[in-house]
Amino acid sequence: MLKNIAPLLSPELLSVLAEMGHGDDLAIVDANFPAVTMARRLVRVSAPATQVLEAVLTLLPLDDFVEEPVAVMQVVGAPEEIPETVREFRAAVNKAESKTVKVSRIDRFAFYDRARAAFAAVATGETRLYGCVIVKKGVIRPQ
Repeated sequence: MLKNIAPLLSPELLSVLAEMGHGDDLAIVDANFPAVTMARRLVRVSAPATQVLEAVLTLLPLDDFVEEPVAVMQVVGAPEEIPETVREFRAAVNKAESKTVKVSRIDRFAFYDRARAAFAAVATGETRLYGCVIVKKGVIRPQ
């Protein structure tokens, strides 16, 4: 355990976050997602995806050079529907950034393509459907 670091951030996940560079994507995915098949690097965290996102965002800056640094998967057959998990992702992102952040909603196969290309994936214990989110790492500017 370390001071001021969320317990969900394991040594393996901390290493992945530190190794990521500006513009790299991190996929945080639910228990149904084919993470082993798709991930270039895979970390497992047995917690809900929303809690994992909140912990990650305590350390990971979002990319402010792009209009939508966060992406979620659209509901198949009902693309306008907003699942509870997505509402929670949005709230976590807005809280972490202290502003409203645009979140893109993309179809299932486009999400799979982005997740496959991501720097890493975090397979969570999230059992709710549509508990997947991709965040793009930004920069920390000198003070």
